[in-house]
This record gives sequence, structure tokens and C-alpha cells, in this order.
Amino acid sequence: MLRGTFQLMKSVNRSIILNKIRTSEPISRAQIAKETNLTPPTVSSIVRELIGQGLVKESNLGHSSGGRKPTMLYINTKGYFVVGVDAGPAKVECILTDLTGSVIHRSSQLVVKPITNEQYMTIIKENISKIMKGIVKENIIGIGVAMHGVVDVETGTSLVAPILKLRNIPIKETLEKEFHLPVKVENDARTMALGESWFGGHGDVESMVAVNIGQGVGAGIVINGKLYHGAQGIAGEIGHMTIDLNGELCECGNRGCLQALVSGEAISEQARKQLGKSYEIQSGQDIYASALNGDENCIRLLEQTGTIIGVGLTNLIHLVNPSKVVLGGGVMNSAEFIMPSLLETIQQRVLTKEARQTEIVVTQLGSDATLLGAVSLLLVELFDPILIG
Repeated sequence: MLRGTFQLMKSVNRSIILNKIRTSEPISRAQIAKETNLTPPTVSSIVRELIGQGLVKESNLGHSSGGRKPTMLYINTKGYFVVGVDAGPAKVECILTDLTGSVIHRSSQLVVKPITNEQYMTIIKENISKIMKGIVKENIIGIGVAMHGVVDVETGTSLVAPILKLRNIPIKETLEKEFHLPVKVENDARTMALGESWFGGHGDVESMVAVNIGQGVGAGIVINGKLYHGAQGIAGEIGHMTIDLNGELCECGNRGCLQALVSGEAISEQARKQLGKSYEIQSGQDIYASALNGDENCIRLLEQTGTIIGVGLTNLIHLVNPSKVVLGGGVMNSAEFIMPSLLETIQQRVLTKEARQTEIVVTQLGSDATLLGAVSLLLVELFDPILIG
């Protein structure tokens, strides 16, 4: 057996054991061997390494059906940390979490446009530095970055950040040079989908799509726990699905994209056009606030938005046919006004009775969905490397 193959097997076995402890704790060495089909000596050897590295800890003795009571194993969630970054077009947010995703430190900074690649990376670096203060760097397993737009996952490069009007930002290279830690970079919508898969409480869903509707609109597709990227890495760009051939101009240069109709800015622009100067509309939050106060015009506008999103999701269901769709992003703060017309549109338009049963929910992770997804980029590497790719 080649040494490289042996090292890979050892790494995979290590992650299999780590993940089994994570999902089944407390668990004994014997039970791990039984449920993973690894030999008891292999399990004992790897567990010894994991305890030595501080990733696993032993607990009080478990129950016995006869003979010596087994020692139970847990993940040492407080021993290591992960940095998660949501590199958005309006704001950069950073969190430091333990291995359970519990947030320990936060930092954020608004992005003032126009901005250069270097200025944008400076904001990211400064906020990462803030949340890492007082933490031993050797105890940080890495940095996960959720970046809006098109990302080359292999090189960790932001190829196109349309709202920022930036291209070819070397995020991974810059951050690894600055912090000397592993860095994973992914599109923000796909990152949100991974975060939902890990922390959203959805159970073992075979296929799930998470749709992020905020300043932009994007989606992440998770199939059997694995992110789907597509042949050229642009799978999930639902925001650039054409809804109206003669519609509004989108940041991507095309007309009538879903994003140009239902993003936060698009909704605000529609409000200014439809409602006139008598309404002081600065943002989507203003429309939501007016709707909460019973303003029929703003309620109707949000209902129209729900209908358009419903058309987009109908197309998504017909194309991907997921078990579940999770909706997040700032626009979904208005879910109480958007969801009824959205769901009604799907019921009217989806082809089959079975497909109409597709579960459509709003994220329970709130604004942290993408940040926790960025953390998940590192947790996948640690606990389940088979899911990478």
C-alpha cells in the first residue's frame, strides 16, 4: 500500500470516528467500533491521538450490562475554535465559535463603496484580528469565508463580486499569508446552505436548497450532505434566472433577473415608483415597518414580491426537485407578508401533487445562517472530509 493511500485512510478513519462521536456522544470505544466497522485496535489508537490533541475528552463511566463499565467519549467543543466571515456587499461580519457553533466573539464593519480589492481585504483582515485577540492561534482550526458573487472554490478567489463591482480578489491567498491558518472560501448562498445542513435542525434531509434573498439573490444546493457546485462552479445562481425578458436591468448586465425584481434594493425601487414621493422609502425595512402599521400599499407590494419569488421557486422545484427549500436573507424578515402569496403561487404552478408537498420554510438561524455556514466550511473538513468537493 502506498504511504499516501495509508495516510488518506488514516485521515478518513480519524474523521469517521470524530463524526461518530459528534453525532452519537456520549459513546464508548466499543460502540464506535461496532457502528463504524473499524477494528477495536484502530479505534483505540485513533481515539488516543484525538484525546492527545484535545479534540476528544473522556467522561464518567457509562452503563454496563456486565463486566467493566466503559469510558464514554465526547467532543471537546471548548478546546478548539473556528473563524467565520460573511463578506457581504454592504457589511463584513466575523464570528469566533467553538466546535458546536456557539458564538464567542463578534465583529462587523460597514463597507463604503466604491472600494478596491485591497481596501475590502483590509476590512476583512482587521475584523478577523479583532475576534482572535486573546485566543491561542494554535487552537483555531481555520477561517471560513462566505463571499457574495462567483467564487473559485479551489483557489479561494472571488472571481466576480457584482454588487461591489470587484473582480479577482485573492481571499484565500491573502488571509493565509496574514494569519497562517487554513482558509476556505465559498459563495455566500452555498455557505448558507451548508450552515443550514449543519446547524438548522433539518435532520437527515436527502436534498435541500437554501435561498438567500437580500441585497442579492442566490441559492445553495445540498445533496446527501454535500454541496453541489456544478460543472463551472455557478450552480445555485437562481438570482440570475430570467423572469421577465424586458424587465429591469440587473447588476449582471442582463434584464429581468429574479434578483432585479425581489432583492432588497429592487423592492425599495418598486416602492418609490409605485408609491411616489408621499412615502419616504429608504430601504426594505421601511416598507416592512409600514406594512406592520397596516399600510395596504406596502402590504400589497410585499405580496407581489412573494408571488415573484414563488415563480422563481417553482422553476427551482421543477429543475432540482429538492425535499426542502429554506429561505433566508434580509428580505425574508417580511416573511409574514411574503410567504402566503409565495406558497399560493407554488401550489398553483408546480406540476405534480407530490411536488406541491415540497417543504418551504424560513431559516431559524436568522442573520447568523451564513456566518455559521462559513464556520461549517471548516467543520466539514474536520468531521466529514468525504463530503468535500
